[in-house]
Amino acid sequence: MIDRETIDKILDATNIVDVVSEFVTLRKSGVNYKGLCPFHDDKTPSFMVSPTKQICKCFSCGEGGTAINFLMKHEQITYPEALRWLAKKYNIEIQEKELTDEEKQEQSDRESMFIVNEWAMNYFKDVLNNDPDGVAIGRQYFRSRGIRDDIVEKFNLGFSLNKRDALDLAAKKAGYKEEFLIKTGLCIKGEKGVYDRYAGRVIFPWFNVSGKVVAFGGRLLDARTKGVQQKYVNSPDSEIYHKERELYGLYQGKKAIAKEDCVYMVEGYTDVIAMHQCGLENVVANSGTALSKHQIKLLRRFTPNIILLYDGDEAGIHAAMRGTDMLLAEGMKVKVLLLPDGDDPDSFSRKHSATEFKAYIEEHAEDFISFKIRLTVDNVSDPVKRSEAIGGIVKSISVVDEKILRDEYITKLSQRLGLQESTLINSMNGMISHDREEKEKEYNREQAQEALQREKEGKPMAIRLTTVTDQIKQIEEMLIKSIVRDGEKIIYENVPTEDGETINFSVAQFVDFDLSADRLSFINPVYNRILQEVLAHSGEDGFKAEEYLTRHTDYEISSVAAEMAVDRYQLSKGFQPQEREGGLRQHVEHLVLDFRYYCLKEKVEELNKALKDNKENFRAIMEELEDVNGLFREVAKKLGR
Repeated sequence: MIDRETIDKILDATNIVDVVSEFVTLRKSGVNYKGLCPFHDDKTPSFMVSPTKQICKCFSCGEGGTAINFLMKHEQITYPEALRWLAKKYNIEIQEKELTDEEKQEQSDRESMFIVNEWAMNYFKDVLNNDPDGVAIGRQYFRSRGIRDDIVEKFNLGFSLNKRDALDLAAKKAGYKEEFLIKTGLCIKGEKGVYDRYAGRVIFPWFNVSGKVVAFGGRLLDARTKGVQQKYVNSPDSEIYHKERELYGLYQGKKAIAKEDCVYMVEGYTDVIAMHQCGLENVVANSGTALSKHQIKLLRRFTPNIILLYDGDEAGIHAAMRGTDMLLAEGMKVKVLLLPDGDDPDSFSRKHSATEFKAYIEEHAEDFISFKIRLTVDNVSDPVKRSEAIGGIVKSISVVDEKILRDEYITKLSQRLGLQESTLINSMNGMISHDREEKEKEYNREQAQEALQREKEGKPMAIRLTTVTDQIKQIEEMLIKSIVRDGEKIIYENVPTEDGETINFSVAQFVDFDLSADRLSFINPVYNRILQEVLAHSGEDGFKAEEYLTRHTDYEISSVAAEMAVDRYQLSKGFQPQEREGGLRQHVEHLVLDFRYYCLKEKVEELNKALKDNKENFRAIMEELEDVNGLFREVAKKLGR
């Protein structure tokens, strides 16, 4: 458990712009910041962050809240884990009680896997730096590749002893379970028992975008790679690692990527490391696999500009060609640079300074049209092959979502090849129409299959019905918004009491008093807790319901409060109308009447149904129905219904 005082320290230190910037590139927009929403496929910046209100909101998908809410949603972590993340970021020490065996058991497998991976990374580093074999073999290997000690430390590189079960035994001795050693892929269970996956290899840890160790890559030393096909061994997919969703070096390079507004894409670990050592830090690697949409969307949060940086052999050309269309379709602006024959980013960066490397890139990087023309059209005389190649380039342009950019590309292609622009446009439009038709067909097929499946299962098609209960839920949500935003504000002054004194009623007190008279409460239990929290602190000097609730230790309360607060502040530079106190009182009174109206209406329906189903208690039910009907008519009259 984290105590209240520590939580307050964490929340006081937290700056939501700093937190969101760890995952999204933000640009100043008036008094706020904006960027691409990380919670949906965002093509234009719709995610707004307010440093004054310390909240964020996407005006497309609706996600938002405080820094805590953002972390929990983005990282799929719990409330205490989000607090620990912030405490680590702001160097705040957390004093927690020792977990019991039962509490340890309750920790999720996912968290246990992260813990095991963190331990393994430190174990590999310790072997590299302190074990005689680690120093003589592992560290010597990195030095032979020209990798400085500070870069080894920056990427947390390590070494795994060339023993069958060295890590397995060390982990179990430290108290880690075999189950999680296998689940993370650190160990493999075979017929002869458990053994280390990376024995005798140098180790490259993989970090996700927030800095957690999700996987490892292990490379055989040069002397052992002759005739060996599997030079690299990587972690298998697991609950915390999916290779198509991660990019090597993104965690170390994300700030530089955002600052430079450009990312270099290379193929391997050593390419990333060598470029960092050279001074170019805005670089990531997809480690030889085809780019996925997940990886591209991850990069798109930090920059729309990408330069594919590969060596100039056949494999490098193929790697550059295969990802172009997908990058374009996801809104990236693509350039390609093939290095001179015999060089890859690793070797080239070791021969040149950062300034020289940057100058070479600026001089030789081509946009994707020039690159494809040079490789597929130039020096091709056969009309059929030439036509097919041009069609391939037009196809690439057709996937670009931004119309103006498509037109620019078509104009450039027309000028380079001496073809009529109208011909290329007609061809491109035909491709766009065909793709749209195919997507519609695929969508219709999916819908038909879903309908067929529901029919087989005897399920009706989903139809949204507005019931009385739905109306009650809508009104109670509006009521709780008023309590969160203005719960402490006085809307009745000097109300006389039976003993001759006077009292004031705040929004929360009025709602509680009025509903309690009819023994009503909210359907949502969290709303009832929020009301009681505000009541408990009403009258305290300086108490602000919104501020108190958004910082509450109960995540359900703080989450609801943050959602209500986000809805209040539209985070725009436009005019924001201010509510008047008189307007607030009338608003709350009307909501309470509406709430009572629908609650009584629901009760009337229940009693009428009970009259039909329960003949034995007919008289008692009838008497109750008459009483409820009387109240219902009274409330309806006040509402003009």
